[in-house]
Amino acid sequence: MVPLVGGKAANLGELLSAGLPVPDGFCLTTAAYRLATGGDANGAAGPLAGIHQALQTTADGDLPAMAALAGQARDIIRSAPVPPVIAEALQAAYAALGNDVPVAVRSSATAEDLPSASFAGQQDTYLNVVGAAAVVEAVRSCWASLWTDRAVSYRATRGIDPASVALAVVVQRMVDATAAGVLFTANALTGRRQQAVIDASPGLGEAVVSGAVNPDRFVVDPVAGRVLERHLGDKRIAVRPISGGGTRTVAVSNGGAAACLTDQQAGDLAALGLRVEQHCGAPQDIEWAIDGGGQLWLTQSRPITTLFPVPQRTGRGAGTPAPGTTGGAGSAAKRAVGEGARVYLCFSLAQGLVRPITPMGLAAFRLIASSVARAAQIDVPEPRNGPPPYAEAAQRIYFDMTAVARSTTGRRIVPRVFDVMEARSATVLRKVFEDPRFSVTRRTPLALLRHVLPAAAHARMPETLLRAVFRPNVALRRANRLPREFGDSIQLPAGATPLRRLDHAEHVLSTRIFSVVPSILPLPALGFAALALAGKLLGGGRRDDLEVVLRGLPNNVTTEMDLELWRLARVIRNDGGSRAAVTGRKPAALAEDYKGGQLPAELQAGLARFMGQYGHRAIAEIDVGMPRWSDDPTHILGVLANYLRLDAGATAPDAKFSNAGEEAEAQVLRLVAEARARGRLRGAVVRAALRRARLFAGLRELPKFQLVVGLAEVRKQLAMVGEALAAAGAVDAPDDVFFLNLDEARAGLLKGKAAGAAEGADGEPGAGPADMRGLVAGRREAYALELKRRHVPRVLLSDGTEPEALQPAGTSKEPAVPGTLTGSPASAGTVTAAARVILDPVGAHLEPGEILVAPSTDPGWTPLFLTAGGLVMEMGGPNSHGAVVAREYGIPAVVGVPDATLLLTSGQQITVDGGAGTVVPS
Repeated sequence: MVPLVGGKAANLGELLSAGLPVPDGFCLTTAAYRLATGGDANGAAGPLAGIHQALQTTADGDLPAMAALAGQARDIIRSAPVPPVIAEALQAAYAALGNDVPVAVRSSATAEDLPSASFAGQQDTYLNVVGAAAVVEAVRSCWASLWTDRAVSYRATRGIDPASVALAVVVQRMVDATAAGVLFTANALTGRRQQAVIDASPGLGEAVVSGAVNPDRFVVDPVAGRVLERHLGDKRIAVRPISGGGTRTVAVSNGGAAACLTDQQAGDLAALGLRVEQHCGAPQDIEWAIDGGGQLWLTQSRPITTLFPVPQRTGRGAGTPAPGTTGGAGSAAKRAVGEGARVYLCFSLAQGLVRPITPMGLAAFRLIASSVARAAQIDVPEPRNGPPPYAEAAQRIYFDMTAVARSTTGRRIVPRVFDVMEARSATVLRKVFEDPRFSVTRRTPLALLRHVLPAAAHARMPETLLRAVFRPNVALRRANRLPREFGDSIQLPAGATPLRRLDHAEHVLSTRIFSVVPSILPLPALGFAALALAGKLLGGGRRDDLEVVLRGLPNNVTTEMDLELWRLARVIRNDGGSRAAVTGRKPAALAEDYKGGQLPAELQAGLARFMGQYGHRAIAEIDVGMPRWSDDPTHILGVLANYLRLDAGATAPDAKFSNAGEEAEAQVLRLVAEARARGRLRGAVVRAALRRARLFAGLRELPKFQLVVGLAEVRKQLAMVGEALAAAGAVDAPDDVFFLNLDEARAGLLKGKAAGAAEGADGEPGAGPADMRGLVAGRREAYALELKRRHVPRVLLSDGTEPEALQPAGTSKEPAVPGTLTGSPASAGTVTAAARVILDPVGAHLEPGEILVAPSTDPGWTPLFLTAGGLVMEMGGPNSHGAVVAREYGIPAVVGVPDATLLLTSGQQITVDGGAGTVVPS
């Protein structure tokens, strides 16, 4: 329906079909627009075709060029006569409403009021239009408004083909409003569902919609009909209709003295909005009016596109959402009432991952999470759905933390873990713990111990800890041997069938990947515990002194990877052909040559060696749907080009890392001497503790490294499954398999196999392969939309509330310097340099010494750290990946800085104080 009547008209039609109060009227379809502009359904003909083509080749940021083209399009439409057949149809439909009835003439574009984007206010509306000739002219003006500068720019930034857009026009009987405005059926500021927010002002709603008035604001419980908050605006103006057509703006004296709605009207309006939401299946942004008789009217409704969907358990009707949907807000609100309030924590963000995860990546993680839960003797009815606390929202992973919130032990432990992993999440969790809905119901650790102790015993974790305490070098050798043994043990012999490959992938995910983690995890845990013990023995307030001990840590696989890449850069620097290739050609072109074995010999061989060790890694590497570096080395070749701009002297990364290690060892000697001065035993314990901290703390990256080794093997097998599906015609391309889940991939293989068997048996075609191309296309579209999402809540409640939105970000103290951004100290030191805001590291350009400003980082980002002068991250805590590597390289870092990538710009001079946790823009 939207291609024929546009988003606004389609939504109004839905309201009418539900028996909701919508003013009478009619719709002029997009076919009329195409006829009037002389174009076809593809926009490939007519006088606007040249505009379409020119916009396709205009850069999104070239606003003057887009504005000039938009102006030309408006001139073309305004100068062309309205075809007689359209004018006659308009006049007849208008006459059917009555004699010279005042109407509103509203634009209804095919790219507005959609679930994925509202495009609110991009096209024009004309109010109180009177007379057939005036209606025809208003329609022409609506057509032209499809080409306002703002609309053209808005579509360009969202990648919408200008030729694909058309405009219908809605003509409705005017409501002579005593009050009008906007109703949100959910609180868009906090995310809370079933909490209506009403903006209201006297007269027509144009004053509210355009922002010309400070309206009254009501927050209402739509179920109880109770006004929760009331804020009176000054309402200094009102928009009123003029007799004979048009509107005028009039001054209102003492407008803030009284509300323009009674509590009863606000409650009735909220209840009406709830009916609209329930009919549409998602929270709505509604325009409304109340006439002189007190009748409520709905003049427009569109989905609220800015709400983050409420996390849902898989296997309960929650799958990959349709493109742009906000994820079942109505059912989420009912769950909040029926099951009690729940609190969800975003695991994706805790892993430094802002981007969405592919459908296959989510399916893989559900199996991994189920294996973890089973190891802890938690019942998992269906592993493919994940364990009971597992949930998903907007293609990100969340975990239900309600049991933690209700447990004294959980409240004590979990925030402390997040203090070092993702500090802002810890702050928000502590705030949630103050909510009486999450009062403590479990005061002993017995339930936790019932799950943890058997799992620890099964994994022989006590034995690992004792070995690390008393025979640390033996424990280290064993830990370093595990990755090699694990990688060899999960290889599948060549020649396996696609179904066998899929079975193997599921086996690795279900039983093998997590099994190696408990063998390693106690070692870094011991390392940090030993550091804390040394701090206690040395006396309180030694955080800065102990931080030096963690610089230049050995046994960190991520650091070793970065330094290996730096060594490759030095080899390239000394080989003329390799250096010329890396510095003179695009990384993507070099990547193609590498796959074909056509790079200069030194570069080809060196890159192959690096890929042999680290090619299983990737950006967003916990997602099996993301290409590994061995699949696409473009990112690594771009990093090598950055490295070649670095000096190879004392500021070289290997020299800085070596110096950091020497500083750490010297600090250990100083601290041991200080402790020994207070007693020989104290000195001996501090020495042993700091040695183990240095030895084992770097191993914190190894469990994830092991996980990624397993995921790379899974990806390799699934890629071959994708090749089989593509060959059978079930999907268009092999990598489409990553937009299916494991069951769907299996169904495609089995159906294709059955079809082949049927054809072989009797010579007739079988049922044919399962055609999953439409399913894949829809999921790719949804994934592409989620890639554009900039804000992902760390914590969400089951009613949609985002707790972080209820409290100010950062510290409560006023910054010493206006404009100062605050976060968590991560790596001490101060640097002043140009910021470089990078949202995606692939192809990113970072000049030596620039301060990297990023939403978050995982190990795939860390090669950029070697050229960075400092680091600022929106996510993370003192022991997140970025913070650890920054300390090891000795670059100042502040993490957990709210909206840093929005508030800072590339090239802006900033000062980062990694000890104070501040970022001061120039």
